[in-house]
Amino acid sequence: MSDLFGFTRTVVKPRYALITPDGFVPGVLPGWRNAVVIVNISPAMNGPRFTQMQVTLDPNSSGAGNTGALEHFYYVLAGSCGAQLGGKKSRLTAGSYAFVPPETDFQFGDAAKGTKLLVFQKQFQPLASGKISGVIVGHERDVKGQPFLGNKDARLQVLLPDQPAFDMAVNIFTYQPGATLPFVETHIMEHGLLMLKGQGVYRLDADYHPVTAGDVIWMASYCPQWFVAMGKTPASYIYYKDVNRAPQ
Repeated sequence: MSDLFGFTRTVVKPRYALITPDGFVPGVLPGWRNAVVIVNISPAMNGPRFTQMQVTLDPNSSGAGNTGALEHFYYVLAGSCGAQLGGKKSRLTAGSYAFVPPETDFQFGDAAKGTKLLVFQKQFQPLASGKISGVIVGHERDVKGQPFLGNKDARLQVLLPDQPAFDMAVNIFTYQPGATLPFVETHIMEHGLLMLKGQGVYRLDADYHPVTAGDVIWMASYCPQWFVAMGKTPASYIYYKDVNRAPQ
C-alpha cells in the first residue's frame, strides 16, 4: 500500500512502461499449482512481443508444461527449487538461470519457502542454418562482468551465448554509484527489465523516472533510454532483448 493514498510511480505509455511493486496483482496460470504468478509485461499491453513474469513458489508448489513454440528463460531471484528441463535434473539457487528451448518439457518443484523466479517467454524465430544447442543451466557467479565500452564502473554479464542461432539475450548490468550508460540508446531491440538492487534514474522516451529494486520496465523498439546509478551502493538490473533477426 502506498504511503500516499492513490499515488504510484507506475506509468504505462505507448512506448514504455514502468511498473512498480505497489501495483503488482497476483494471478493463477495453467501449469502452475499453488504458486503466485504476476505477469508484469505481455502482448496484452499492445506493444510488447514477449512476456515477463514473476513466480513465487513454496514447498507445495509445482510448475510443469511444454514450451511449445516459445522459448523460456528462468532466473532465480530468491530461494531454491528443483527443476527438470528437457529430461535434465538441476537444483537452482538464487542467481541460477536456465534457458529452455522450444518444444521442451519443463517441471519445477521441491522449492524452499518464498522461492521467486523471474521468467521471460518469447516466440522463437528459427534460422534456416544454425540450431540452439538445447537446455542451458548456469549461475551468474560464473559469468564474469565485462567493462561496458571500457568503463570498469559499468559491467555487463552476458548470460546466453552470443551466437546467431539465439534470438534472445539476457544480461545483468551492474553500475557503481554515479556510473551511467555512456549515451542515450535508441535501437531496434525491445527490453524487459527488472531492477535487482540499488536505485537510480531511468530516462524512458523523453521522461525521467526514479527507479529502485523490484521495479519492472518495458522499453519498445526505438524508445530512447538511459540510466544513471544513484545512492551509496551499486545498482543492477537484469534485462531481456530480442536479437539476431531481420526487422519485421
